[in-house]
Amino acid sequence: MNLLSPLALRHHTARCRVLFGPHETNLGDGRAFSSRHVAYYRARAEGGAGIVVTEEASVHPTDWPYERCPDAEEAGPGWAAIAAACRPTGALVVGALGHSGGQGSSAYSQRELWSPSDEPEVNSREVPKVMEGADIDAVVAGFGRAAATAAAAGLDGVEVNAGQHSLIRQFLSGLTNRRGDAYGADRARLAREVLTAVRAALGPDPLLGLRLSCDELAPWAGLTPELAADVARELAPLVDYLVVVRGSIFTVAETRPTGHHGAGFNLELAGVIRQAVDGAVPVVAQGSIVDADQADEALAAGRCDAVEMTRAQIADSALVAKLRRRESPRPCVLCNQWCRVRDNRNPIVSCIADPRAGHETTDPAEAAEKVPTPHPAAGRPLTPSPPGDPQRPPLLVVGGGPAGLEAARVAARLGLPVTLWEAAADVGGMARLAARAPGHHRFARLVEWLAEDATAHGAELVTGRAATDADLAAWPGPVILAPGGRPAPPGFEVEAGAVVLTPEAVLAADDAGRAELVPESVVIWDPLGGPIGVGVAETLAWTGRRITYCTPDPIVGTLLSLTGDLPGANVRLQQAGIAIERRVVLRRAAAGTVTVEHRFSAERTELEAGAVIDCGHRIPADGLGAGQYEVHGGRVVLVGDAVAPRTVGDAIREGRQAALALAPAGLALAAMAAGGGSS
Repeated sequence: MNLLSPLALRHHTARCRVLFGPHETNLGDGRAFSSRHVAYYRARAEGGAGIVVTEEASVHPTDWPYERCPDAEEAGPGWAAIAAACRPTGALVVGALGHSGGQGSSAYSQRELWSPSDEPEVNSREVPKVMEGADIDAVVAGFGRAAATAAAAGLDGVEVNAGQHSLIRQFLSGLTNRRGDAYGADRARLAREVLTAVRAALGPDPLLGLRLSCDELAPWAGLTPELAADVARELAPLVDYLVVVRGSIFTVAETRPTGHHGAGFNLELAGVIRQAVDGAVPVVAQGSIVDADQADEALAAGRCDAVEMTRAQIADSALVAKLRRRESPRPCVLCNQWCRVRDNRNPIVSCIADPRAGHETTDPAEAAEKVPTPHPAAGRPLTPSPPGDPQRPPLLVVGGGPAGLEAARVAARLGLPVTLWEAAADVGGMARLAARAPGHHRFARLVEWLAEDATAHGAELVTGRAATDADLAAWPGPVILAPGGRPAPPGFEVEAGAVVLTPEAVLAADDAGRAELVPESVVIWDPLGGPIGVGVAETLAWTGRRITYCTPDPIVGTLLSLTGDLPGANVRLQQAGIAIERRVVLRRAAAGTVTVEHRFSAERTELEAGAVIDCGHRIPADGLGAGQYEVHGGRVVLVGDAVAPRTVGDAIREGRQAALALAPAGLALAAMAAGGGSS
């Protein structure tokens, strides 16, 4: 593969053309890099990454954009520890440097924001200070000091941010730079000064990379691909590699969007910039590149010289090593649910597909990996190979959704004999249904990977097999119950003749079945504000139905703000012509109509609706419960939706934890100590 070939960079050689890019992690100890950072980056370096770029560090005290953002003045010891941990693996380690400017926050520093002009921050509406000459000099000097610290710590170089959340990009852009001085007449001046100062501080050998927004998606004043090509040509002689990104102050979510954008959406842009620089500097493509084949094709087509596969390596730290072994990596589903952490909750970076990501110091690794075998046809038992240790009591997993599959997979890796029973014709549960909604198709690949990996390590997956109380009582070993949940009863009055549908029924049907199931006029009731209601709406969009979306919130899909899809979802629904009723509560469903009540005025309105699709929460399924069984030689553990409404990530994490708890004493911790890596 072109992807696995080395890449010469200045006086260094990257062992492959895969970059693990800078991103927020919240792993810090205050504003310093921590032992959690060390373990996180070491796992990706051990997994084969060519270049590992650490989380961006602020270069000046005026920049404190989120609580645990690293501070370059405190970063030296942490950078040294990361470099020492990663150097034996053969990966190059680069430290990201930046200043968020007017896109920062004053909440932590209690200081004014700095920016080229007084353009308010989009979310907080805070108006920044217009930087004076001394301020600019201080920032340039801060970049130089940070670069010197990074070089002294043993890093192989630094990467300067002129992309998202970047003061340098704010100077480059007409959106945010309306200055009348030399920095307004020559908007690239600050970038040149910073890169010159950084090179002087680094010395001749370390790498100097640049992350550059080459399309702000605001052509009325911002950087366009044509303007960015000129900037790239000007700055290329000053750097050793150039990462092409997109997005700006008004389009923050477009830099790293969800699966609603096509994978590799920036490849054409990267090709434009690579052609513009004409070999002066290697170009790295970024933008939802999570599939190795797509990355390899981009390299072969000459669109780039390397690729950034950050989310793919959060989902599977051993991505490159698996590609070298011709194994299937754990897939990234591009959901942004656990890896997008720049918000006021301060979550630690992780991945719904691999809950161990970001928790390498506390979550034990599993046994050595084996090559997954293909998933057989639905409804057929899956042959275990190799078998688990017959000396250990067998584990029964009831339910083949994400929680059950992960429990079976992890337990099999740890050598337990595992059997999984799934009542449906195929495994996957709600995740497989979610994959039928636009923008979520990659969830199907995650389900397939979990099943393949489980069977490869000896688990027997049997579909079309329901469990009974008698089965559980007679089972000779431990039992993990993951039977999933069921829709909660409607929270509104349902009159005779009313049609109330579930999201599961709508998503499970094919086009012909959906045509019979869903009438011409339908109300989607979304009391949660998550992805379910939006997914159902988009599934039915453009079909000619009259759709009314009802939400108690002031905007559709409030919780999608956490994944970055909130603006996009609302735009897509509006473009599809879906009517939206905001700040309402569904009170009554009748034959052909529904009644909604405004949350504040209590005014009631009757809407046409041949059916209601109730996108409310789910509750644990009736029947099986962990506390009601006496099990021979083991115990019963309940996980996933069977406990409470869970996300896919929650379910996978709980399945993993349940399996690890059953491992023989010391086995899992020994695997972690041996550097087993994330599986």
